[in-house]
Amino acid sequence: MNITNDIIYIGVNDHKIDLFEGQYDVPNGMAYNSYAIIDDKIAVMDTVDKNFSGEWLSNISSALGDKKPDYLIVQHMEPDHSANIVNFMNTYPDAVIVSSAKSFTMMKNFFSDDFENRRIVVGENDTLSLGTHTLTFITAPMVHWPEVIVTYDSHDKILFSADAFGKFGALDADEDWACEARRYYFGIVGKYGVQVQSLLKKVSGLDVEKICPLHGPMLTENLKYYIDLYNTWSSYGSETEGVVIAYTSVYGNTKNAVELLAEKLSAKGCPKVAVNDLARCDMAEAVEDAFRFSKIVLATTTYNADVFPFMKEFINHLTEKGYKNKTVAFIENGSWAPMATKTMKSMLEACKNLEYTEKTVKIMSVLNQESSEQIEALAEELCKNY
Repeated sequence: MNITNDIIYIGVNDHKIDLFEGQYDVPNGMAYNSYAIIDDKIAVMDTVDKNFSGEWLSNISSALGDKKPDYLIVQHMEPDHSANIVNFMNTYPDAVIVSSAKSFTMMKNFFSDDFENRRIVVGENDTLSLGTHTLTFITAPMVHWPEVIVTYDSHDKILFSADAFGKFGALDADEDWACEARRYYFGIVGKYGVQVQSLLKKVSGLDVEKICPLHGPMLTENLKYYIDLYNTWSSYGSETEGVVIAYTSVYGNTKNAVELLAEKLSAKGCPKVAVNDLARCDMAEAVEDAFRFSKIVLATTTYNADVFPFMKEFINHLTEKGYKNKTVAFIENGSWAPMATKTMKSMLEACKNLEYTEKTVKIMSVLNQESSEQIEALAEELCKNY
């Protein structure tokens, strides 16, 4: 696949993987992207997962023919992108690795070799000339590892963006970009919004016509759409006006309350309502929705003087990723000593700029007239600005 006249895609699709990073369901696989820039000097951008060594080296050979690469540029040291560094260096003994100082420290950890005699260490705004193409390196620490660099090719106006702008799904997956990019972002990068904002500012002055990430498709049209989404996500803004309800239910009574609230919200003009059963849904999808929507309702039972385990896991995901700037409401259920609202509020104390609704719903085992009226009042409050 030609990205431009001089840049060829040499990555691979992985349809064997079931869980990415051992936790994220990827029914449409993953892409491990790698690129070859062919000029007076030839640079290969990153390697691929260890399970695709032969395919990747074959792709390089097919792209280059009789030519040999001069440089391997390592932007990110996670094993799905760096596993084949040694294989590459053994295959091309005259090649030199170009990467950040922290990357070479990590190479020593991974491979017991930091390639001291075959390396170029680059930092902020350092350049590498390949001939027609000049590459500028931009540091992107904690997007989402500390050693990360991204690379700008001023000739073809391409930003090689490392894991930024990546998504779940192989390149041959026919699916919406935003849905799987959002799930990828909040699952993997989401904690580091400040660092993503810093990177966006660094690249805002560049003339970028294409973005080539390490996962997912090359972005070549309407870049403003993708950049605006990344800006919203990394600034912890709300992408969708509406309410997401995340709940757990033991015997169906809390579920009944959630369903009633969802009906009331829709009837009162809430622009969008999403409901996630935390015991059954993809937890990463629920986390994605929590960051996507402007308002959230947390509904759960008191369980062992605490909250139900799936709710606890969900809130831990939110706090670990720096949840903020949302309106939060609670529904609690408890047959003799309801404590869920108090516990959930305590768990959210570290989150910044959360606005709690005045109304809270308390259910004593099953819905009755009083708790149904509380749901009515909560729906009214959540919808008052719509």
